[in-house]
Amino acid sequence: MATKRASGKARAKAKAGSRSRSKSSAVKRRTTAPRGGKARTTSASAKRARSSRAAAKSRKGLLERLAEGPVICAEGYLFEFERRGYLQAGAFVPEVVLEHPDLVESLHRDFVHAGSDVVEAFTYYAHREKLRIVGREKDLERINRQALRIARKVARETGALLAGNICNTNIYDPGDPQSHKAAQRMFDEQIGWAVEAGVDFIVGETFSYAAEAELAAKAVKKTGLPAVVTLAVHKDPVSRENLSLADAAKRLEAAGADVVGFNCIRGPWTMLPLLAEVRSAVRCHVAALPVPYRTTSEEPTFQSLTDSHWHDFPEGRPFPTSLDPFVCNRHEIGEFAKKAYALGVHYLGVCCGAGPHHIRAMAEALGRQPPASRFSPDMSKHAFFGSNKRLKAHNISYAGRL
Repeated sequence: MATKRASGKARAKAKAGSRSRSKSSAVKRRTTAPRGGKARTTSASAKRARSSRAAAKSRKGLLERLAEGPVICAEGYLFEFERRGYLQAGAFVPEVVLEHPDLVESLHRDFVHAGSDVVEAFTYYAHREKLRIVGREKDLERINRQALRIARKVARETGALLAGNICNTNIYDPGDPQSHKAAQRMFDEQIGWAVEAGVDFIVGETFSYAAEAELAAKAVKKTGLPAVVTLAVHKDPVSRENLSLADAAKRLEAAGADVVGFNCIRGPWTMLPLLAEVRSAVRCHVAALPVPYRTTSEEPTFQSLTDSHWHDFPEGRPFPTSLDPFVCNRHEIGEFAKKAYALGVHYLGVCCGAGPHHIRAMAEALGRQPPASRFSPDMSKHAFFGSNKRLKAHNISYAGRL
């Protein structure tokens, strides 16, 4: 009897050991940790990663897409997050990337939903100089890598192109060679993180000095990635060192830029006259990303706008927090897109102040139907202004009194 009990215990122990070894083996298959490192991803995760990389390789790149037609790039993150209360006007440092990454991801998705072909990492003004000003230089690498990680996630899930971003350093001084070296170092570190994140191309933007833009173009060119380099044109339609815009564009093209043009500062109707000059001066693609504000020939930039109805601005002018009365409607943005594209401008977008409705209008004006077009306006269903046969006649007849 004792022998039978002992034999039963042995069999139970053997079964338990077998189950334990089986479970242990399964765990090892799922997460086999290399020495001194993190556990490797599961085979399913690895497959997804390989699939994502394969899809990225099979996607058409920026230059292929531009050769076929327009590419839309949504910008405007700074002003949108300032309006929402997650970013400080003046400093304009994208701290929201670290503090509310979910909101940044959501806005990326909104812009793609509206028709943007590009997810641009929110690293504008996430450079060393700006972070010094707000006392967060220690967060430089973290904020850049986080912004790139967020953008990459959305780009890979939506099929959009992923763009890195560098911009005006605010330290570049034509007469100070040391500032040129410092600007170069700032470009190189941000570009390095962008390359590691697997971006499809890099945007260098908002340069008022053509020579600083050249430094940016050369820095991107070293990576072998396409470079989109755009100038910010202030009141005088020349670069800050007084180069004609045609000459500045030629220099950028010679420095390695694949796309040259303008972004920010000027609204649609004061940027449009500048485009023909640049389009005829270069062989590469041309970009146009105006701010969505009604600038005029007398007040050609959004910094120069004045408001005849209100004068008591904390900043002394409507820029940057009181530009609401000057916002372009969506139809103006659509009209700009059509006119710019007719000039041969293929890289299009909207800069500071843009909302998803502006991007949708641009996409629709260029013949696209992005997912957001499902909800494009249909006033035939409006209770007072509509024409649907279900509408009540007494409401329609009252429309003129609204």
